[in-house]
Amino acid sequence: MSKFDRDLEQIMVSALQHYVYCPRQCALIHIEDAWEDNIFTMRGRRVHELVDIPDGMVRDGIRIERALPIWSDSIGLVGRADVVEFLSDGTPYPVEHKVGPRKYRAADEVQLCAQALCLEEMLGLPVPEGALYYHRSRRRRLVAFNDELRSKVIQVAFEVRALFDLGTLPPALADRRCTYCSLLEVCLPYVNRLMKEEYYQ
Repeated sequence: MSKFDRDLEQIMVSALQHYVYCPRQCALIHIEDAWEDNIFTMRGRRVHELVDIPDGMVRDGIRIERALPIWSDSIGLVGRADVVEFLSDGTPYPVEHKVGPRKYRAADEVQLCAQALCLEEMLGLPVPEGALYYHRSRRRRLVAFNDELRSKVIQVAFEVRALFDLGTLPPALADRRCTYCSLLEVCLPYVNRLMKEEYYQ
């Protein structure tokens, strides 16, 4: 049985990716409506400009849909998939475009699997795997949507909804992830950590 009701207000699929990367980042973006650009977000925007134009095409017998709207009533998600390839047997194959180096990121896998769960509910077809495409290397990394990853998506969606219901900012992590975050100047993680340490001394 799902943890969610079908009448839930939907949350963005991207919020799951933000939450796994950093709960505070997720809250700043989706609760506080905070956003700042850095070199990483500007590169990401440029990459997504190339794939975020809704259209369809057929290549080598595979139908390709870009910027495809997706949703799940049972989980309470809504979003847009960068690319969904429909294989010759009709199986949907989501492909999420990323700018950075080709390496493991749990947050990206959760985002991709959430897209798959949306597609399964929308189309009534199994989506066993997808791929993360890295523009720097121009290579894909296959992601199998196993039971563990699917359960992770459900759990993260539940935690994000709880965060939104609470409506407050989680504490700053102040670790190496902050170096790459465009919200560094908004979040002030090291200042927040210092203030917390001084408070408890």
